[in-house]
Amino acid sequence: MSDLLIVRSKLKDITGGFNVSGDFAAALSAKVEALIKDAVARAEANGRKTVKARDL
Repeated sequence: MSDLLIVRSKLKDITGGFNVSGDFAAALSAKVEALIKDAVARAEANGRKTVKARDL
């Protein structure tokens, strides 16, 4: 993974002013990527080409 899938500036809004380290943003992005890949696999296993919220 080369690009972050999350917006670092938005993390600060969510964390209520806590500082967010670069490694946290990268780790969160990796988790998001894994969730997306799992959702895609579930949609594919169900014969769909559309990833839906229920695939999470």
